[in-house]
Amino acid sequence: FDDSGWRQIDLPHDWAIELPTENIDEREFCEHGFRAIGPAHPQNSVGWYRRVFSLSPSPLPPSRSTRRGSEESRYVLEFDGAFREAIVWLNGHRLGRHESGYTPFRYDITDQLNYGDKVGEGENVIAVRVDATGYEGWWYEGAGINRHVWLLKTSPLHIAHDGVIVRSDVKGNRAVVTVRTTVVNDSDDAVDAQLSSTIFENPKKSAAKPQAEKKRIAPWSSAEIVQKFVVAKPKLWSPDAPDLYQLTQTLNTKNKTQDALNTTFGIRTIKWDAKRGVILNGQPIKIKGTCNHHQHAGVGTAVPDELQRWRLRKLKELGSNAYRCSHYMVPTETLDECDRLGLLVMAESRLADTSPQFLDDFKAMIRRDRNHPSIILWSIGNEEHTVQWSIAGERIGKTLRRVAHQLDPTRGVTCAMHDRGLGEGFANVVDVHGWNYIAVGDIEKYHQLKPNQPIVSSEEGSTVCTRGEYADDKERGYVSAYGLRAPKWGSLAEKWWPFVAERAWIAGGFVWTGFDYYGEPIPYKWPCTASHFGLMDLCGFPKDLYWYFKAWWGDEPVLHLLPHWNWNAGQTIDVWAFSNHDEVELLLNDESRGRQSVSRNGHVEWKVDFAPGELRAVGYRNGKRAQTTFISTTGDATKLNLATDRLRLRGTNDVACVSVSALDKQNRIHPNADHLINFTITGPGKIIGVGNGDPSSHEPDHGSQLLLFHGLAQVIIQSTGAGVIELCAAAENLAPAKIALRVAR
Repeated sequence: FDDSGWRQIDLPHDWAIELPTENIDEREFCEHGFRAIGPAHPQNSVGWYRRVFSLSPSPLPPSRSTRRGSEESRYVLEFDGAFREAIVWLNGHRLGRHESGYTPFRYDITDQLNYGDKVGEGENVIAVRVDATGYEGWWYEGAGINRHVWLLKTSPLHIAHDGVIVRSDVKGNRAVVTVRTTVVNDSDDAVDAQLSSTIFENPKKSAAKPQAEKKRIAPWSSAEIVQKFVVAKPKLWSPDAPDLYQLTQTLNTKNKTQDALNTTFGIRTIKWDAKRGVILNGQPIKIKGTCNHHQHAGVGTAVPDELQRWRLRKLKELGSNAYRCSHYMVPTETLDECDRLGLLVMAESRLADTSPQFLDDFKAMIRRDRNHPSIILWSIGNEEHTVQWSIAGERIGKTLRRVAHQLDPTRGVTCAMHDRGLGEGFANVVDVHGWNYIAVGDIEKYHQLKPNQPIVSSEEGSTVCTRGEYADDKERGYVSAYGLRAPKWGSLAEKWWPFVAERAWIAGGFVWTGFDYYGEPIPYKWPCTASHFGLMDLCGFPKDLYWYFKAWWGDEPVLHLLPHWNWNAGQTIDVWAFSNHDEVELLLNDESRGRQSVSRNGHVEWKVDFAPGELRAVGYRNGKRAQTTFISTTGDATKLNLATDRLRLRGTNDVACVSVSALDKQNRIHPNADHLINFTITGPGKIIGVGNGDPSSHEPDHGSQLLLFHGLAQVIIQSTGAGVIELCAAAENLAPAKIALRVAR
């Protein structure tokens, strides 16, 4: 093909997010964010990628695993994921076809490569056809190579892909760590291999006596090497203390290093108990989790690594201690950050089946991710309505459970289920019953019938809210932020969380969802293009309901008032406070409107006739003032402000989320500002996405301008080199704002 007119793009990439939103009356179109992609839109549903590169015998740059290879090397092309059906060619050779949009796939390309030192001799062409016509879910799924692609170089003698298994057995004040390593010999000669392994507590301190094992490996075969370590006084991984260890391995033959690999792991114990829920390191812990889709405003499903980390930090700040991968295998980088932050993970397979393709996808998830201490459950699927209650479903579930236990006997198996019946199909075979929504079925009756089966509330809530809106508005597609509505299957926050919190036999629950996402615009359709379920909006700006969970999930004092205080004279306003104090007093312009006791897992509220000025809340503990917060009637917006938590970036392709706000003269965010903002950027950086959290926005996610939504918007900046990036924001009748980001070399 003549690709001279093709666009240069960076991975990860999602071309669907670049499409305009359109009001077309198709169910899948609505569910997928009103972007014209899918069976009825072939003109937008297939994309081609090409990459030309040269390869000579000289060493490649270090790969992500920091492996070093000899001149007689093996090369592997590895895709972390592409949505959806991907066919890959190299130099005209068809390498293969992969259907799942959420699982990784790889090809050994050693035989198909062109090698050479002269110009043109070592040129290689990768071509990838990605077909997003089909869909796997009922939410926005994107389109394109939306995760990383790697060229891995190894010696013929190397550690196998996903070939390291680390398991620990804690007994008293010591842990026995067993490491099983599969070593591959892709050569014509038998090899005497020596595997040397060390466990480090930190980069300079080893945690156990190093081990070295020798093994002869036949040509074109593999062998497993087992090593055991004793770690004294291990630091046990938990949400409060996410301590990690590093296994460092080198593979040698004839005193020459052939491969090197680092594996991060944690030491902890986990047990599921039908009466006490989940027991971590010998102590019950209540799951306070969120479900999330892999997407963000501005970038769709092509979420850069740092943006993934940023989103997870937002959840941790909320007080959440758990993350459900809804409903598919997530990028490795997501789990790496869950390990570092201390988020318990329910890892989930997209489709529950045992046909070869789906079984391979399920195995791939477990093999890749079983060393992550954050993972506490393997989920075989979500709401598999036509399967989960059937006799065939019971057989399928039994097989998947057996396969999971074979690959990883240390964790339980669950499935997220709507339980229309009491113990059918999957429910009879999973280790832990995943219950979706207490409003569906009778969870207490089920517990009485099966008192020995642990239960986790795998999905709950679905409370719908729009940030900054305090009345339902069907025409504009907004829902009141007070959190007073849920679909028929869902429950309000103050109904489901107290129910779960007060029952020790329910291990905890996962809110649907932590963040809004494109698609599923419930309770409305157009003009909405996104959901209203999130505790945070599409950009990660907190909604008011965020503070309810922060109050009852975390340890720090919380006192949050809603709504804003810009109203019309004569209006009677419902004023709420989400707080974990004993009592809260409300004052308007220093006049008390009453002091109320705060019930556990509840809130307090008043009816107040609006008067401009200051609305102040005072929280009391043990009869003493403990915290004060206030909201004020703002003046007109006069200026813009830019802010970020990352003023320094690390090299190329690092990311910063910059928030944009409209302020009055006293530097208060105007709650109703909707100005059109124009952005310019200079220096080694680019804007890769914009958003404002408006679930009814039809503005482009890629561009240099957008409207504020209730005074806020977001710009995602990506570095392209070293130096200083300067972002400027301007709007009519507002003073402009600038921010500088320094990028290290």
